[in-house]
Order: sequence, then C-alpha cells, then structure tokens
Amino acid sequence: MREVSFDVQTADKWGEGLVAVEEKSAIELDVKLESVHEGILVSGVAAGQAAGICGRCLTDIVQPVEVEFQELFAYPGQEAADFEVQDDHVDLEILVRDAIVLSLPFQPVCRPDCPGLDPETGERLAENTVVEPREALDPRWAALAELAADQDSDPGEPGLSTQTS
Repeated sequence: MREVSFDVQTADKWGEGLVAVEEKSAIELDVKLESVHEGILVSGVAAGQAAGICGRCLTDIVQPVEVEFQELFAYPGQEAADFEVQDDHVDLEILVRDAIVLSLPFQPVCRPDCPGLDPETGERLAENTVVEPREALDPRWAALAELAADQDSDPGEPGLSTQTS
C-alpha cells in the first residue's frame, strides 16, 4: 500500500453547466493505492475550486469542491473493467474528472437564502430590499396601469366606478 499527495492542474475545463472547474485550475489529490488480487484499488479525495454564476441572481461565485472516489484498476487480462493498469501505472484523470463533475451542483447559489432577481425590473433583490412601484416595462400595459391609477384616485367618475346604483 502507498499513500501519496500531490497537486495537478486541469488541462481542460471540467463541467458545462452554470458552474465548472476552469482550465488550469489546481486540484489537490490525496490518494491511497492498494495492491489486491484483481488489480490496484485506488481510494482518495480530490479538492479544488469551481467558478460560475448563481442560478438565482446571476452573480459570479467561486465555491470549493471536495469529492471522495474509489475505483479498482484491473490488471491486463482480468475480467472486463472500466479502468486498467497500464505499464504498472494508473491514470487517475478520467476518474477524478468524472467524480468532480458529477459533484458540481446543477443550480448553484451564491448563498442558501439568495432571493434572486426582481421579475419586473431584473434587479437583484438582495441589493434592493425596498420594493418601489415602477412604470410598466411593457408599453402595451400602460393603458391598463393608467385605468387602475384613475380608478384608485377618483372612484366617483362615471365609467370608472365599481359601485352600482
């Protein structure tokens, strides 16, 4: 059995969603290699950072990623296996990349209670906690907004009153 720790840089971007591990990012690996009858059992922890955007408010985020992995690398000529020992070496890149990418959140958030964006104005709700009435963004709704404003300000005007005689 051997235990090794080392740092590597990613050759490519890992992940395609809202958050990913960028190209040339540092990944720390703590790996335990054990010789077993069928091959080499690799167990370890990979840690790094993922960057992207919040799925609610679209701000930039950077979050730590840490994942455990374990896989058997079979000796050549053994039963069909996903990974094989090649020239007395094991290639951990695919194993670590898959473990990290599968651990990335589908809808990452900058903080658990992120309120997101205002549906009318598109402003971040976390920054603008006071909700002020604003003009309608779509001009097709302007006539309806004027009608509602007139009804609220002068309920006695004919044609706009909701009271019946």
